[in-house]
Parts: sequence; structure tokens; C-alpha cells
Amino acid sequence: MAQIELREICKTFKVAERPEGRLAVLRGAFVRKHRIIKALDSVSFDIEEGELVGYIGPNGAGKSTTVKIMSGILTPDSGTCRIMGRIPWVQRVRHVSQIGVVFGQRSQLWWDVPVSDSFDLLKDIYSIPANDFRQRLDELTETLEITGLLKTPVRQLSLGQRMRCEIAAALLHRPKILFLDEPTIGLDAVTKLALRDFLRKENSEHGTTMILTTHDMDDIESMCSRVMVIGRGKKLYDGSLEELKKRYSPLRCIRATLDRYVEAFEIEGAESVDVNANIWSVFYDPSKIASYEMIKRLSQVLPIKDITIQEHDIDEIIALMYREMCI
Repeated sequence: MAQIELREICKTFKVAERPEGRLAVLRGAFVRKHRIIKALDSVSFDIEEGELVGYIGPNGAGKSTTVKIMSGILTPDSGTCRIMGRIPWVQRVRHVSQIGVVFGQRSQLWWDVPVSDSFDLLKDIYSIPANDFRQRLDELTETLEITGLLKTPVRQLSLGQRMRCEIAAALLHRPKILFLDEPTIGLDAVTKLALRDFLRKENSEHGTTMILTTHDMDDIESMCSRVMVIGRGKKLYDGSLEELKKRYSPLRCIRATLDRYVEAFEIEGAESVDVNANIWSVFYDPSKIASYEMIKRLSQVLPIKDITIQEHDIDEIIALMYREMCI
């Protein structure tokens, strides 16, 4: 049995429509129209213990709704969800004792009190034994480098500092599953790298199952071996990131900077050639010809000064998926 099991989960929301026209506000006070939004449409998947899964999609695709159902915050309209053998919204107290949730735009820390006071309160909420709490707190504060922040009120922390404290708060009770909803949103590059390193370490050393929803494709590429893509409430893809790239972006590009301008001509093995001033972009299929062989062919016929190999940006690949599968 998988640690997380979702079967045919559906969820809709009723949203009020704002009337248009000069008397819109007055009409809206007496007659209110609504429309139904299908946030999730028969979503199914399994996640095994210890997996680190990326869950990606555009705004409104259904990512956060899925996380809220799995964490017990929302109840689906239909379908089944079992996590560690429990139904999250039915056995909520037992369920939340074994999960951690981090929402990038919402805080679980108390705004006007020092960080350590929030940690002490979480210790009591989760009934963490004093020795375990101290050991885990020391481990987290050292690894996340937040020891010097414990006496600082949360409202005085920078976004990067707060997010590190949020991660620590979510892991204090040693949850078996950690849900991460946009955990790196708004963070600078250095803080992002540190946070990714920590999450990878936590996953590998403690076996914590992690589900990461994000718009930052660098997070996905650096952390996740498995990716699920959702669009308009439907699961579009479930597999490895490499397979996703192969399926939707089979061509690679060699970008060669030349010593001088050379007009375009056909290169054996190349799908197409694009020339801009003294830069050649040669597109080829790596399943048909190896990169080193293509570079060898180019070097034999072109005055190459510099050369790089590029893949399609993952954002472009995801956009292509939506165009093909969500029309």
C-alpha cells in the first residue's frame, strides 16, 4: 500500500461573478450570479514513502487545492484519499500529528512574539517530549542557521529568515510527510540554494516524504526525481523530469560562436540551422546522433571560437504541454 493514495478526487468551488455596467454595484446587491469552477477533475496518483515529488502547474491549476485536501483542510466533492491508511478530513487530529505543511505565503508562526515562543507552543500542541524537542530543535536551528533568530519577533524577520523558521516549525515533530506549497517564493538565490540543500538532506537522511508545489522550475530540477503536472484540474503527466523533456522537447541546441560570419548550410545529422551574425544555432536529436559527434562535425567545417550545448527551458516545455493537452 502506498503512503499516499488519491483516487478520482474532484473538487468544485462556487464563485460570485461581478456584474458589469454602470449600475453593476446596485444590481449585484439584489441579484448575485455565480459560476462553478472545477478545481480538481478526477485526479488520481500514488506516492510511496520517502519520495520527493514535484507537483507543478500554472496558477489555478489545482495544486494548492490538492495539498489542502491531502492535509485535511478541504473535503473533496467525490473520490477517495488515504494517507498512511487514514482519511485526512475525517481523522484530522491523528493525521496532522504526522504531517508538516509549509505555505510560502502564509505563516504558522505567531507574528508578534519571538520565534522560540512559537516553537515552544508547537512543542505543546504536538506533545513532543522535552528531550526530543531539545534535540530536534538544536539539529534544525544549526542546519538551517537560525540560532541567532530565536529571540527575534517574527514580524522583524526577512522573508528568507522567516521561511527557514517556517521549515523548522513544520519539522519539529518529525513528520512522516511534508507538504511544501511554494516554499521558495520571493527568496534570493543564496537562500534558495541553502533551502534546497536542506530539504534534500532531510529527505535522504530521515526518509521524509515530500510533495513540492512550485512555479520555480529550478526547484524541481535540483530536487525532484519524479514530477506530476496538473492543468485545469486534470493530471497531465506523471513520471521523471528527463522523460518529460524527451517527450516534449526532444531536440537539443549547439550554439557555436564563430571567428567570422559564415552563411548557413546543411549539416549532416542536424534538424535545422539558424544563423544570427557570427552565432550558429544547430538543432539536433540526441537519440539519433551523440552530442560529441555533432560537435566534431561542426568543428570540421566551421571556424569555432566558443561552443555551448543547450536544452529547452523547462518553463517552455510545460507551456508546450498546456498548449497540446489543455486545448
